[in-house]
Amino acid sequence: MGLAEKIKAIEDEYARTQKNKATNYHLGLLKGKLAMLRTQVIEGEAKAAMKTKGEGFDVQSHGNARVAMIGFPSVGKSSFLNLVTDQESLAANYEFTTLTCIPGKLYINDAEI
Repeated sequence: MGLAEKIKAIEDEYARTQKNKATNYHLGLLKGKLAMLRTQVIEGEAKAAMKTKGEGFDVQSHGNARVAMIGFPSVGKSSFLNLVTDQESLAANYEFTTLTCIPGKLYINDAEI
């Protein structure tokens, strides 16, 4: 039974159920199940729409450690990367200048980071 059939069955049961104080709890459970199933349908459509491969990034595991810099826009992550590594990362006076991951190597006491 697919999601559409489950949604239809719950909607039919909701329509058949009398609305009064005694059935409020049951109707609330049905509404919750409907919301959950509809969310799954929407997420499934979103995943299907996002099946096109985007730009990915991966760094091979080598060296002594791996570090990632995460933070708010325009706080100096790219400037710091340019300062401590030989990598060139674009830094400008507006937000979201660097849109992809930029790998760089830092050597400290013969340790590659």
